[in-house]
Parts: sequence; C-alpha cells; structure tokens
Amino acid sequence: MNDILNELEARRAAARLGGGEARIRSQHARGKLTARERIELLLDEGSFEEFDMFVTHRATDFGMDRDRPAGDGVVTGWGTVNGRLVYVFSQDFTVFGGSLSETHAQKICKIMDMAIRNGAPVVGINDSGGARIQEGVASLAGYAEVFQRNVLASGVIPQISLVMGPCAGGAVYSPAMTDFILMVKDTSYMFVTGPEVVRTVTNEVVTAEELGGALTHTRKSSVADAAFENDVEAIIEARRLIDFLPLSNRTPVPVRPFFDDPARVEPSLDTLIPESANTPYDMKELIAKIADEGDFYEIQGEFAKNILTGFIRLEGSTVGVVANQPTVLAGCLDIDASRKAARFVRFCDAFSIPILTLVDVPGFLPGTAQEYGGIIKHGAKLLFAYAEATVPKVTLITRKAYGGAYDVMASKHLRGDVNYAWPTAEIAVMGAKGAVEILYRAERGDSEALAQRTRDYEDRFANPFVAAERGFIDEVIQPRSTRRRVARAFAMLRNKVLENPWKKHDNIPL
Repeated sequence: MNDILNELEARRAAARLGGGEARIRSQHARGKLTARERIELLLDEGSFEEFDMFVTHRATDFGMDRDRPAGDGVVTGWGTVNGRLVYVFSQDFTVFGGSLSETHAQKICKIMDMAIRNGAPVVGINDSGGARIQEGVASLAGYAEVFQRNVLASGVIPQISLVMGPCAGGAVYSPAMTDFILMVKDTSYMFVTGPEVVRTVTNEVVTAEELGGALTHTRKSSVADAAFENDVEAIIEARRLIDFLPLSNRTPVPVRPFFDDPARVEPSLDTLIPESANTPYDMKELIAKIADEGDFYEIQGEFAKNILTGFIRLEGSTVGVVANQPTVLAGCLDIDASRKAARFVRFCDAFSIPILTLVDVPGFLPGTAQEYGGIIKHGAKLLFAYAEATVPKVTLITRKAYGGAYDVMASKHLRGDVNYAWPTAEIAVMGAKGAVEILYRAERGDSEALAQRTRDYEDRFANPFVAAERGFIDEVIQPRSTRRRVARAFAMLRNKVLENPWKKHDNIPL
C-alpha cells in the first residue's frame, strides 16, 4: 500500500511541476505567476479541489507521443471565494505554451458543464499561445466546444475571464463572450491577428502591446473591463468582483453584513449641484455617498467616461449603478456610452441585480461622426436594455434630463419602478436657449426679448414639477435624504414580480 501511495504522490508532484522548474523560472522572470499560483491566490486557502490532474493528450504526430505531461497544460477544479462556490480553469504556459488541445478543451468543458449544472460562477485564467498546431482540426474543434459552453452559460452563471498572458487568434472569442474581462498591463494581450500578420497584410507597424494590450482594450476597444499592474492585483480585484455577484440566475444577490446606517443623511449633497447649469460636478461623489461604506466597484472605468457603470451595496445587498458623468462631455450619451451601459444593464437584468440610475444628461452627442457611426441603432440598445429589464429599477434625476435621453435613462415610461428627482432637476425636450430660438425665431434680432423668453421658459419647464404633475416623477426629494429614500425604495421592491411576454428571444438592435 505504501508503494502505491508513494507512486500517487510522485505522480502528483510531477503534475504540479507542469513544464518543469526551468520553465517556471522563465514564467516568473516575465513577471507572471504560474497557473497553480494564480488559483491559490484566487481561491480561499485550502479550498481548491482539482479535477483531471492526470489527463494527457492523445496526439502522436510530430513526436508528440514522446512528450505527454500530466494535466495537458490546464489546471481545472473548484473551490471557494469567501466561502462561496466557484469553478476555475487556469491555462499553464509552461506546458506547450498553454496551447489548447482536444483533451485540454475537454477539461475546460467539463468544468463549465459542472458550473452550469450546479449554479456557480466560472473563472477562466487565460495564458495560452493558441491552438495546438500538432493536433490540427481537433484543436479547432476543442475551441468551438468551449465557445458553445460560453453561450450556454451566458445569463445562467457569471463568467469572468482573467487574461494574464497571450490570447490570440480564435482563442479570443471565449473571453469575448464572458461577462467580465480583467487584463494585466504589459504581460497580457488579445488580438485576432498578430503584429506580423497586420504588417504583412496592411503594412502597419504595430507592437503587440499597441495592438492588443491591456490599455488598448480598456481605453479604446472596450473589450476588457479593467487593467491591473500585475497578476496579484488582478486576482485580488477578481475576488472583490465575485463578492458582488450572485452565484447564478437562480440565486438571489449576495447580502453581507453592513455597518452603514441606511437612513444616513448627507447635508453636503444639498450643494453638490453648481449654481450654473453649465458647470460640471463629479457624479462619483453622489455614488459614494449613497453606497454602503462608500464602496463603488466600477466596471469599464477607462472607457466611455461620460457614463459610469458598476456595483454598490445598499443595506448589504448588491445594486448595479448606471450614472451620467457631467465632467466628461457634459454627460451626453454617445455611441460608446450607450453600448457600455446597455451591456451592463442586460447583465444586471440577467442576474436579478436591481438597477439604480442617476441622471444628468443634456441629450445625445450631436455630430456627423456619431450619426455616421450609427448612434441611432447604438442608442436604441440602451433604450432596449432598460425597457426589457424586469428587475427593480430606481431612477434619480439630479439636474438635466433633456429630449430622448430622458426617455432612455430608465424613465417611468420604460417601466421604471420608482422615479425621483432633486429640486434642481430640469426635465424638458431641450435646454431653454435652444427651445426659445426655435419657438421664437421671429424675435431672433431682439436679444432682450429672447432673454426674457428664456427666463420664462426656464421658470415654466426647467424644474421637475411639470413631470411630477403628470406622475412621471414619483417624488421630488431633498438631496440630503437620497440614501435613505433610495434604500427604502429598493427595500420596498424586493418582492417585485414582472414578466415579459413569452418569446424565443428578443431581437435587440445589435
């Protein structure tokens, strides 16, 4: 029996070494952790249960039958994050460069199938050179099997991708279909075609970092949600993100102990809105003063900064936040902001996370670039996302809510449950100056008359009371009481039941 146990431990030790000590040292020299070190950091200490440690590839061509390392380049299993179940796979770059083979893919699919059946998030740690060329079409088939699981899991369990090394070619489409992508600066990159191919086909000279690095995908393409300095920071933030998310679409949002009074009054909010309507202010200040302990986990913070998306807690329970940011483009909605917010709203709705919308929007951004880029269809994505959402929706208008953007931002007309406004809110078709120039174009030469008309228009429409008279605003509230009113609104909506008409699926304007 001792011989058998010794053999088992020897096999385990060999499997844990992956590609060997020399390759592990090379991985560390690049500033990267190994696949197993990443899992140890991600999961609670001692909670990891590994599956398929001894699986090997079945390829025989190109001398592959003489090199069959245990595990085949990916570590899979399950564990816990702060006591909650999570499934994980971590590609091992020290084994064949983390390349995906038929059995490598089967290990990933097995874990994803278990995650779907048991209702728990799956975290994929990507560090791979791509398809294993020696296996040909079998490797490509493996990718397609993984893609199919990504699609089946979408909206059923949260899927988080940590890109901690290369992720190129067809491999990029698996992370692309997950809910959140976190990258590491300088060591991770994603692209469909690499710099060499780009140079050959288009004569463009570009580095891997410029083409598909973390900063490119967080600031320009919006492929990734956040970029971090190193593996450790990325994994710590992944744990924090998981804490906000439900285990699946069948479980409620997590609730954790809180020490912040839901009835907390914030007198400073009474002066948050500047006296001049054209002076910006930071909407993050309002979010921090509404949230428990001021904790705001921002999603895609470096992209489309004119709109904010992320998670807070109210009375210990997760709430999704969408907010216009007046400090960037005056908070206008544009193509990028609409896409960013629409995807976030649909994620929240899929996992029954209530949505708080903070509105200060002067309208959609004008210009030929926006019109030619399809602002009509992209803006419709956000409208569609809010309109189809059945989760509790609380909206607060702090200042401007003009034109179609008023409708789009979770208005009462899109089945908003509770719609509040501050006394500083202005709800109208457009700003006073533009409206007067249209209504009284015959008086354009008379500046004094136009100024008086503008003041009259502001007195009549630049306030929340016209909308309140029609029931489009449920209550005009004091800014200082915002946290209490919002928390009570969500508490009232905890047992909300709303269903959309049966359909195979909708046809959102993609």
